[in-house]
Amino acid sequence: MGSSVTSARDRHATLVREIRTHDYRYHTLDDPAITDREYDALYAELRALELEHPEFVTPDSPTQRVASELRADLRTVEHAVPMMSLDNTYNAEELRDFARRVLDGLPAGATPSFCVEPKLDGASIEVLYRDGRLVEGSTRGDGVSGESITENLRTIRSLPLSIDYTGPLTLRAEVVIFRRDLERINRERVEQGEAPFANPRNAAAGSLRMIDPRVVAKRPLRALVWQVIEGPTLAPSHSAALEKLAELGIPTHKKQRVCASVDEILECIAEFDRDRKGYPYETDGAVVKVDDFHAQAILGATAKFPRWAIAYKFSAEQATTRVLDIVVWVGRTGTLTPVASLEPVQLAGTTVSSASLHNEQIIGQLDVRIGDWVSIQKAGEIIPQVVSVDVTRRTGSETPFAMPEACPCCGTAVVRSAEEVRVRCPNPRCPDQVKASIFHFSRRFAMDIDGLGESLIAALVGTGLVSDVADLYRLEAGQIAELERMGKKSADNVIAAIAASKERPLDRLLTGLGIEHVGQVAARQLADAAGSLAELLEWPDAEVEAHVAAIAGFGPKMVASVRRYLCDPGSRALLERLRGAGVSRAQPRAESAVDGPLLGLSFCVTGVLSRKREDVHAAIRAAGGSVHDKVKQGTSYLVVGAKVGAAKLTAAKKNGTRVIQEAELELMLKGEALPSGEA
Repeated sequence: MGSSVTSARDRHATLVREIRTHDYRYHTLDDPAITDREYDALYAELRALELEHPEFVTPDSPTQRVASELRADLRTVEHAVPMMSLDNTYNAEELRDFARRVLDGLPAGATPSFCVEPKLDGASIEVLYRDGRLVEGSTRGDGVSGESITENLRTIRSLPLSIDYTGPLTLRAEVVIFRRDLERINRERVEQGEAPFANPRNAAAGSLRMIDPRVVAKRPLRALVWQVIEGPTLAPSHSAALEKLAELGIPTHKKQRVCASVDEILECIAEFDRDRKGYPYETDGAVVKVDDFHAQAILGATAKFPRWAIAYKFSAEQATTRVLDIVVWVGRTGTLTPVASLEPVQLAGTTVSSASLHNEQIIGQLDVRIGDWVSIQKAGEIIPQVVSVDVTRRTGSETPFAMPEACPCCGTAVVRSAEEVRVRCPNPRCPDQVKASIFHFSRRFAMDIDGLGESLIAALVGTGLVSDVADLYRLEAGQIAELERMGKKSADNVIAAIAASKERPLDRLLTGLGIEHVGQVAARQLADAAGSLAELLEWPDAEVEAHVAAIAGFGPKMVASVRRYLCDPGSRALLERLRGAGVSRAQPRAESAVDGPLLGLSFCVTGVLSRKREDVHAAIRAAGGSVHDKVKQGTSYLVVGAKVGAAKLTAAKKNGTRVIQEAELELMLKGEALPSGEA
């Protein structure tokens, strides 16, 4: 008996080693050594052996990659080190400035080398190995903490469950789907009547957060590690660490190059840009890092970016296609937006069939007509836009476009304002406005109603079940279950999410209602002033303006907008119905700081920051400062992060508001003075 068990254990160990080797060759090296049928036979033998001898099963066995049960939720995990963003550059001169800053930040005489690698376009994750075993994985989240997706990561066959390394190892990686795999998935989804994924990044990110790992296992996800966060004995430099990871069987992109000068870096970037269409995955730029870990530690980081790394973004890819039609979309506020319907064309990894034309002024400037050949690109690599018209290809059959005089959805006569470019439908019951309003109401920053997507909202409005946001709270699971592509379980989940939204505080409700000129900050101030929905509704019409005007930072436009909304009979009726449904708990009373380093100062915060915007606002208030939703006369500082729009910067210049970075704000929060004139 003993000898047979020993023999079975030896066979089990052999099968585990063989299958791991074949997983590595297939998923990481893309160089399979056996056929799929031969691999399946080995796997079936291993599973049969473990069924006969359950004591052989270990957490890192190839059979343990897929959990047998659904996960109840996505647990929050704090990252070992915050997952910071990278500063961006688009040209050689800015890259040379980066290199000069690196030299200035290192001891005299230092000659740093730089590691250059492709900037992968997928979903960023953190992976922890302890004592050689994969123990935790999480999404990027807000950069400070993410959602635990360990069970889903275990299904990724390119990511080893165990490695020959005993020290703590914390890695950052990108989860991607190869282009060829996405084509296959989309063919299968179309055949099954499902919508195809727009691009590999969306497919990867959506897969990672799925509740059922068994479904995730069917997606051809791959993880490519691009950074070692914790692994003190692994290697002295970034490039050497990536090489060591590859030796351990951990997948990397294997395209890193070490460069000694900016000229070499630029040559490498040009090569990546030239070859990227041949890569199996999407990449939208290159990442340049100081290679030596000790030098990285000396350089440190700002509140937002590491000082030792920068992303060089490739020029926006353009494509040429033909305008088949120009249609008009109606938004939440009734604004009519012209959109070009295009002959489908591949652009930056996605199939583009429409592009915004913004407004009739832009159409006039471009002189775009139905039938024109146009160049399109993605603004910020996300939003398709028409950038030019090829008038040399016109045949005379092209049709000029004019904005409609009536709403294309409800037929109401449109209105134009002398002060604005926009054309607007004034009918609040316009179905397109209703759908967009409900979607805005359900967003995470507002009432956070999970599962209430655009297609379900369209079905609810289209069948007459819902005509405004208050109707959501009268819905029953049976009504939703009868809709197309909805079942009992999905309907129950939506009803539960709607019920949970009743507990959101008043500022979230006011944000969700989308009152003109009232963003998240102003909604918080208005909620603080009222205290609760019941108290807000008790403000007499004659006193509304006085109540709102007393709120610090509320200018004439905001005061007029809130007064208009709260005094409108239809709006008040909606609020009464929401109160009757038990929506919104009282606003938590914020303790007003009576002292602090920011006392008497006001701030507007914009751009992508290193932490949640509301956390930055809370820190400012706790230090005695006040927060404005917009830059206006009297705003002391505009705090800017990444991806800042021009409007707030222009307003800051107009109103004499000083522009500072997040790092400067942190100094002020500590009570430290800023050098005179710095911004």
